[in-house]
Amino acid sequence: MQPTTLSGGPFGRICPFLSVLVVLAAASASADVPRTASGKPDLSGYYDGGTRTPLERPRNLGEREFMTAEEAARIGTGTEFLDDGRSNDPNRPPPRKGGDGINAFGAGNVGGYNAFWLDPGSGVEPIDGKYPTSIIYDPPNGREPRMTMKGMMKKADNFSSFTHHNDGTASWLDKPGPGPFDGPEELALAERCLLGFSAGPPLLPGVYNNHKRIVQTEDHVMILAEMVHDARIVRLNDDHGHEEMRRWLGDAVGHWEGDTLVVETTNFREDTGLYGGDENLDLVERFTLLEDGNLLYHFTVNDPTAWTAPWSGRYVWKKSEQPVYEYACHEGNYSMFNILRGARLMEREELARRASAGAD
Repeated sequence: MQPTTLSGGPFGRICPFLSVLVVLAAASASADVPRTASGKPDLSGYYDGGTRTPLERPRNLGEREFMTAEEAARIGTGTEFLDDGRSNDPNRPPPRKGGDGINAFGAGNVGGYNAFWLDPGSGVEPIDGKYPTSIIYDPPNGREPRMTMKGMMKKADNFSSFTHHNDGTASWLDKPGPGPFDGPEELALAERCLLGFSAGPPLLPGVYNNHKRIVQTEDHVMILAEMVHDARIVRLNDDHGHEEMRRWLGDAVGHWEGDTLVVETTNFREDTGLYGGDENLDLVERFTLLEDGNLLYHFTVNDPTAWTAPWSGRYVWKKSEQPVYEYACHEGNYSMFNILRGARLMEREELARRASAGAD
């Protein structure tokens, strides 16, 4: 039997523990980096987290952890994808076709803008000289573990208003329970511009707005994500706050392990920026500055009420001179107003139609 391939070339089975060695090797390669007055690596700067490496490994690749440099080069051009036929992976944007009307959220709705405006990244960054086939490396199949029923319901709820099929009528009037556009609270978190897309935490690559900014002092580290314009304040060498003090982005506390900044975030609200995650999410992130100026970002998700096992991933943030611009998600909140106003108009039209039909 021939082993599974990306594009016809054979590969050897990778040992499961190799991913751990890769992370450790990369983490130890940061001796010659800018440092603060206290000798810690200076993470301050701008980074581009866009990448063509998929979050989850295509199933047909099994436990194949790395691709060849030639395969990475083809994928990096945007002409080829690591794909197993799935079309709903938010980390896999539609092909660029010069503004042909393909929208950012798939067929069947008006979308926001076509693929010309998307910026998912321009390459596949190696880790210690090897090109991973997925950001997730643990479990060894490179995919999220099975979700619990609660996690699946929470994930569906995160996209509730996005998944409504708009047929131009107030089709929700005859359905039990609240309608998808009864008020702002019924809209998905991302549609309300509170949390979501790729902002996390953890910080995952998306189809655009992948830039980050880090500002570091001796006592705090600020991590600004371009997506949703969220700023996380990490306290160094401190204790977590009381568990009743819950936050959208959690309570982040960091410390240094050698030249790696380790950040543990707990005390999330019931709704999190990680789709499916809940108030029991415990997130550990590792930030390692590399000698080329790039940053190795590593994360481990542990949420036993959402996933049946912890899972881990890592990818490279490329050093950038590009500043992080404001992400004015609703731009004055006109979009929210118009979504609700449009729903009220459709309801009025439908009720008037029914009244007219009854009179006849």
